[in-house]
Parts: sequence; C-alpha cells; structure tokens
Amino acid sequence: MSQKNLFSGAQPTGHMTLGNYIGALSNWHKLQAEYNCLFCIVDLHALTSGISRDTLIENTLNSFALFIACGLDHNKHTIFAQSAVSAHAELTWILQTISSMGELQRMTQFKDKSQRYAGQINLGLFTYPTLMAADILLYQTNCVPVGDDQKQHLELTRDIAERFNKKYNNIFTVPEPYINQHASRIMSLQDPTKKMSKSDLNQYSCINVLDSEKTILKKIKKAVTDSDSLVKHDTTRPGITNLINIYSALTAKNIGSIENEYMNQGYGKFKADLAEIIICKFKPIHEEYNKLIQDKETLLQLMQKGAAKANE
Repeated sequence: MSQKNLFSGAQPTGHMTLGNYIGALSNWHKLQAEYNCLFCIVDLHALTSGISRDTLIENTLNSFALFIACGLDHNKHTIFAQSAVSAHAELTWILQTISSMGELQRMTQFKDKSQRYAGQINLGLFTYPTLMAADILLYQTNCVPVGDDQKQHLELTRDIAERFNKKYNNIFTVPEPYINQHASRIMSLQDPTKKMSKSDLNQYSCINVLDSEKTILKKIKKAVTDSDSLVKHDTTRPGITNLINIYSALTAKNIGSIENEYMNQGYGKFKADLAEIIICKFKPIHEEYNKLIQDKETLLQLMQKGAAKANE
C-alpha cells in the first residue's frame, strides 16, 4: 500500500525555539517513516508580518538548513519554500471565491490580532487561512500535524475542500488532523502560564535551538520555578511542571520516574541536568547546521531540488 501524504509548514522567522523543536520538528522526524512527507517553509505567510526582502531570504535559507540539521530527510521527502511553487498563490485565489467573509472573520487568530493591532491589519492576515488551505490541498494531503492554535484553520480547510468537491467534482482529498496525544505544550521559562514564543521580549523566556551551551545553561538556571525546591509535576506548580515536561519530552522518561530520580535533590541538580540534556540534544544539530550554512551553493541546490519535486 502506498504511503499517505503528510504536509506541514513553518514560517521562516530566523529562530526556532525549544518549544518548536519538541512540538513540531522532533515529531516530523518520527513521522517520516510512516508518511510521504512534504515539509514547507511558508515564506508567503511570513509576508503578512511586513518582513524585509533581505531578512526573508536569509531566514528562509536558515530555516531550510535547520530542517535538514534536525533530521528531515531531503532525499526521501520533499523540503521546499512555499514561494517556489506558484500554485500555492494560484489556488489561494480560487479557494477565496468559495470562502465567505463570515467564516474568515470567525478565525480566532485574526480576531486576536485585530484587537492587538487595531488599524494595522493587512488583507493577507484576513485571507491567511485560505492560503493555508491551498498549501494543504495542493498535495492531496491525507494528514496534517496540528497544535491547538491551528485546529480551527484545519477545520476550515476541510470545509473548503468538501464545498469545492461538491461544486466541481471530487478534486481534493479532505485532510485529517494528526494530533500527538503525548506532546507537551512547552511554556515560557519566565511566565509558565504562557506558551514559549520567539517573539517574547524577555530574552530568558525561551531557548532557541541554535543558542550556545552557555546561553542554554543560563536560561535554564534563571527559569521560574516555585517557592520550595520539590521536583513535582503538578498543575498548581506551573514552573517546575513545565521543566519536567521538557525533560520528559527530550528523554522519553515518564513523569513519575523523573520525580523519583530527583526526590529530595532540589532544583539546582535538576536544572543542571536538564540544561545538559538540552545541550547534548542540540549539539549535533548545531554541527550539521553550521556545516550546511557555510556551503550556500549546495544549500541552494537542495532547495531547488525540493522545489522541483513539489512543483511536479
């Protein structure tokens, strides 16, 4: 039986956080064995942020190198930049003709940004979900890994696909969500009630995949915990719970065994060990990334190869 198609994308922001790695990249790496995968750097989506041309080009190249450094197989699967496949923009227009203003206005992300950036919203932010639908539907995608913040957009994609199929014949595969039941939501190191975000103004709130060993150690040491020193996973203790979730995600150890291992040892020992785990996990990624990014000619050739596969 032929493998099903999986599509997933990420914006080229220039940084990838520990939360992105645990929630997306490490998950993509595991899914490679089960699906025919298309991993897309969604640079057209990034245009909605007002990013400059030079920064967008640099970030896209860096993101491509980081995808490969994190273990995505460009020989077996398709890794490409969205803008290199003109069909993404072309299909977006067609899908907009069968999408309603009402359903786009109901998108939570658009409503949130409209309130936060009143008067600064561009049309691309409003029609963003139809471009996302085009990304997915172009490749007869069976499965899309989604987090909490993208579930609503995928539901809209499914609605659009069904509406299109009913009107024009059964053209598109209606995609199903892939939800990793074991994935932990990684929170800010400084405010564990908020999701870890690369846009946070506090530099100690998140760890970037390409942070130095010294920086990783410093950020973990400064991570907010609780008033006592008990290494205990508990919803009333969000600081240490977040760190335990990170430890568990990177080591595949269950929560109970981590609690037992650090019983009566305090936060100092736990944080030092967690920092070392993160450093060891990211070290081979750093090495591979640095090797790739120093050979821009080969990297561009790989990007062209991915674009050709996606276009086909």
